[in-house]
Amino acid sequence: MSNIWSNWSGFVSAEPKLIASPGDAGELGDLVRTAPGPVRVAGAGHSFTPLVKSRGTILSLERLEGLVSHDAQKHQARVRAGTRLGALMGILQGIGQGLPNMGDIDRQAIGGALGTATHGSGPTLGAYHTQLETVRIIDGLGKVRDFKRAGDQDMIHAIGVALGAFGVLTEVTLNNIATYRLRRRKWVLPITEMLREFETMMAAHRSAEFYYIPFSGYAQFIASDLSGAAPTARPPEEDESGLRTLRRLRTSLAWLPSLRGRLILGAIAKLPAEDYVQDWLNVYASDRQTKFNEMEYHLPFEEGPKALAEIIELTEKRFPEVYFPMEVRSVAPDQFWLSPFYNRLTCSIAIHHDAANDPLPFMRAAEPIFRRYGGRPHWGKMHSLKAADLKKLYPRWDDAMAVRRDVDPQNRFVSPYMAGLFGIE
Repeated sequence: MSNIWSNWSGFVSAEPKLIASPGDAGELGDLVRTAPGPVRVAGAGHSFTPLVKSRGTILSLERLEGLVSHDAQKHQARVRAGTRLGALMGILQGIGQGLPNMGDIDRQAIGGALGTATHGSGPTLGAYHTQLETVRIIDGLGKVRDFKRAGDQDMIHAIGVALGAFGVLTEVTLNNIATYRLRRRKWVLPITEMLREFETMMAAHRSAEFYYIPFSGYAQFIASDLSGAAPTARPPEEDESGLRTLRRLRTSLAWLPSLRGRLILGAIAKLPAEDYVQDWLNVYASDRQTKFNEMEYHLPFEEGPKALAEIIELTEKRFPEVYFPMEVRSVAPDQFWLSPFYNRLTCSIAIHHDAANDPLPFMRAAEPIFRRYGGRPHWGKMHSLKAADLKKLYPRWDDAMAVRRDVDPQNRFVSPYMAGLFGIE
């Protein structure tokens, strides 16, 4: 029987010669040296690009998980790369630590989240890779290599966002913070007001984001701020119920946008305003059951409202089948060479399409808008860029490629997709 691998949405699949789950660094090193190439590494399959796809070997790090050690005074934790974020939250809370920020999905492996520059929201809060203190990899020759921020800063910056092509990440030390509580609030406002007050509202909170609901004219704003108050009950999640309503209205009223919009507004009006306090690990993540495909571009912060306005216009004029809300976040600048947030405060805009539908027409139509505003694509989400395009977007591109060649001189981690991405013959 063939080995079959697919990502979470089912959009990307592969039939490699071998799927292996090494139990330790020695076994992993042997596989890197001897397994059928190209060798690619799978996290939890929450990327929508063919990063993992290979006809050679796909390595799962699911057996390389858990806490290795921690430093209570420095709020540091060393963890194995296969640790899922959901498990990591509980581990850190148990040792009095917390991730400074998170996205809204907790099923990724920390190695995959680091490698694709996964992020949360907040103009002063960086993506997961900005927490890196130490990194351990297995290089393309199967050898263990260790790097520390103190003394190896260039290497940390080069391989912190690695796309599984700068060695296999096995262990990392994360700089965390003391465990904390957040006050989380949600409310609805017109999208015209949201776009007009974009910079003010996004900067007014430790973490802020919003979702635009297509064909409604309204956005749901979410603000999270530190709190010393006692915990209160987190309201039941309404996201999946809301998506079912939006899908039903899309299906029955796709070509009656005005009526569809009125009914959506009626549904939105029934949503209660949300305001609660909880420990950090009970705030960030949501239960995502409805499968989708996604494109996300990271733009200069000030360009976000203009780009979003064009994406909304495109969607509502040409793509009535789209019903998933559009997600808008901010991310702090950093110095990691292949980070989409390199040297600039960022506005991230994510568009989604039901996994039951072909996402390509919508994504292909939206991508030129993102690119026109200087967007850099999320490495794990749908885009069409190749090396020549990417080199223009990343000032340290050539330096990063030189490090990649040093780490993987035999191109063991280079699949056809990665070759196109990096310009490797």
